[in-house]
Amino acid sequence: MKINRRRRLIKTFNLLDQPIKFNPFVFSRTFFMWALTGLVGGVIAGLYWIVLEHFTEFLAQYQGWMVIPTMAICGLLAGLVIHFIGDPGEIHLIVNNIRFNKGKLDPKNNPSMILSSLFCVASGGSLGPEAPLVQVTGSTGTWLGKIFRLKGEELRSLSIAGMASGFTALFGAPLGGSLFSLEILHHKHAVEYYRAIIPALVASCFSYVMFALIIHLGIGATWDLKAYHYSGVYDFAFACLFAVVATFVGWIFIFVVKFFKKVFEYRNFPIYIKTLVGGIILGIIAYYFPITRYFGHHEVNELIGGNFGLKFLISVLIFKILAIAITVTSGWRGGFIIPLFFVGTTLGLIIHHLFPSVDTTLAIVSCMAAINACVTRTPMSTTIILGTLTGFTYFVPILFASLTGYFLAPKIPFIGSQSEKLTEE
Repeated sequence: MKINRRRRLIKTFNLLDQPIKFNPFVFSRTFFMWALTGLVGGVIAGLYWIVLEHFTEFLAQYQGWMVIPTMAICGLLAGLVIHFIGDPGEIHLIVNNIRFNKGKLDPKNNPSMILSSLFCVASGGSLGPEAPLVQVTGSTGTWLGKIFRLKGEELRSLSIAGMASGFTALFGAPLGGSLFSLEILHHKHAVEYYRAIIPALVASCFSYVMFALIIHLGIGATWDLKAYHYSGVYDFAFACLFAVVATFVGWIFIFVVKFFKKVFEYRNFPIYIKTLVGGIILGIIAYYFPITRYFGHHEVNELIGGNFGLKFLISVLIFKILAIAITVTSGWRGGFIIPLFFVGTTLGLIIHHLFPSVDTTLAIVSCMAAINACVTRTPMSTTIILGTLTGFTYFVPILFASLTGYFLAPKIPFIGSQSEKLTEE
């Protein structure tokens, strides 16, 4: 009897030593970590956006011939920041660190990324703020993960959740931003990071709310496309046909970028010389075609609402591709996703000019989807993001176009760190 009593007492004390769990729900301590990552990411994105808007308004007053020295000086300053503070890298480095560096993004590069990208984006470079935001919010996720003593896949998941919060803040699409943060890592291996999908979704939702509160973001489409009217099953064929044309333009864009990359790497000049030269060329393009200045967030609506001629649209298409390529290869910092949407919009309007019976909205959205899926290898998230940004609620035609761009993309990816060879190594 005494032995049984002792056993019961030992069991009771062991039970009391364990933490008492009152939570009857699915969410646990990890949920609050994901939510905190999203909240911090939303605050960072909101503050960055406010500073960017004020800086852009200040530099936008320099128009006409003044745009050339303005962009040249900003390019020089961005190069000096990178030269003296440190090279923050590009989207290639982010993808590499998530895949091969145990999901760790180093926060020490954030000051250089923030300062250099502000000069590049605000002055009118053809790159958007998505890459800087993703670098900063992703590294913030890594930093929080280390505070919470996370390791392995848990740390990687929190870094991806931070990345998702950055994508979501820019695109205004929590689901699309979450999927994009997984797909951008590798088009064939997104399922490897399946553990990160719920952390990414939670962080994205909290980031979206915080970002919306800070900048007073409304709910609705960003770009004012005309209402689309379904005319039959042939619309899917048209979507694929438009996507083939857009994918061809995507190939041209990739080869133009590779050409200018060789040009800027021909001599080993300091980074600030490259960014200075890039700024001068971009300023000249912006002088003759002002609509090509900036990354396209507001300029897409100008294209859609304007009554531009065919020759002008073709010129804008050519020089916008050149502007993006020069911005990417001359050392300017930023992301190329929204600029590619601008290219898709221009191409869709050109198609409508050539074939007036074609539905303008279907042509524009199909071209947007295909060219982005071709370059970034993200068909699923591109479909959802475009549905949010354009208000195009018929997801199936966008999906057809995205998959067409994806499967007709070059075998060697534009983002080198997505390469299959790197996976095998």
